Amino acid sequence: MKNRFLVSLLFVLLLAVVVAGSFVSSKLWTPKVKKIEPVKSIVINDSMTIGQIGAVNHLNKKILKSVFGIKDEKGFKEKFVNVGIPKEVAINRIKVKMALMAENKTKNWTKIKIKFILWILVLLTMFFLLRSGRVRRNNRKLIYLGVVILFGVILGSEPGPMGTIKDSIVLFGEYKTLFLPRLISLLIMLLLVVLANKFICSWGCQFGTLQDLIFRLNEDNKGKPVFKRFKVPFAVSNSIRVIFFIIFTVIALNWAFDIISPINPFKIFSPALFGIVGIVFVAFILVLSLFVYRPWCHFFCPFGLIGWLFEKISIFKIKVNYDKCIACGLCEKSCPSNAMKAILRGKKIIPDCFSCGSCIESCPTKAITFSAGIRKSPPKGKFDKLDNR
Repeated sequence: MKNRFLVSLLFVLLLAVVVAGSFVSSKLWTPKVKKIEPVKSIVINDSMTIGQIGAVNHLNKKILKSVFGIKDEKGFKEKFVNVGIPKEVAINRIKVKMALMAENKTKNWTKIKIKFILWILVLLTMFFLLRSGRVRRNNRKLIYLGVVILFGVILGSEPGPMGTIKDSIVLFGEYKTLFLPRLISLLIMLLLVVLANKFICSWGCQFGTLQDLIFRLNEDNKGKPVFKRFKVPFAVSNSIRVIFFIIFTVIALNWAFDIISPINPFKIFSPALFGIVGIVFVAFILVLSLFVYRPWCHFFCPFGLIGWLFEKISIFKIKVNYDKCIACGLCEKSCPSNAMKAILRGKKIIPDCFSCGSCIESCPTKAITFSAGIRKSPPKGKFDKLDNR
């Protein structure tokens, strides 16, 4: 009973620190524009000059030059009818340019640069710690707490891995365009997934690590769960995630509506943006994190799904040396998900592995490593006794 009370107390205190700290921090990182305003209707008549189009629609010269190919001041006096661009094309170009400029104004580029630099430094540190087997139960919690505070509370909800995919799909659905800096961020994060198995999710994602930390609060001093934990079959969790991704994408591309925005869990690091629906949903996800490992990542996250696909070609990943393995099953038991069970048995379909290092820590013969190369299949019958227990 005392342990349950302590876990509950730590859970509440953690969330209080995250929310209160994020509220203060978000005020300090004040963006230029809080949100992207929808593009208003564009007024263009054949008799209007380019300059008049700009004045009526409140467009700056930079947009006009880009849309109409103006090279000098004389171009602003040219009538639209003489430009040779269909009205619908011109209107669409203007809306796209305005949307991209609005996107740019919402970004605090200083914060973003700092965040990416720190991401690289933290991930490099974790790479060497995991490679050397020095990620242990106690320091793992401290690392997760540090990542949550640094990348979430201090540096805010954006950028984050999920937004690189989610916001790209929504923007494309509305304006049929992509925001280049976001696309570059997505490519960098996917590269990190390929270089080291889902590392950006494992040790860099502010909400992913918050879920991981909450899951590990539900342990006693010996690492045993205080409240009962559940390992949801991957076929169930991934099916839900695929269906959710399809629904989100179809709605975003056809109706330009972001169904994730109201429930976006990353807003916990910008709590002033939350509505009542978001508060209720994220509270549910965070409570569920005590019992189920990274529920948002496994059931809903768009980047989690895409990252899982790229995870298949990761260079560095969890591997098993079957010559050293004694088939004790401790690694499988210590794994917070079903990933190690599939890896150990050489299954073709492996659930998301977040490279937490629990399996490496638990192995008594050091048969499990975080290393490069192709995973080998286990000898036939290697785990028959384990499976028959």
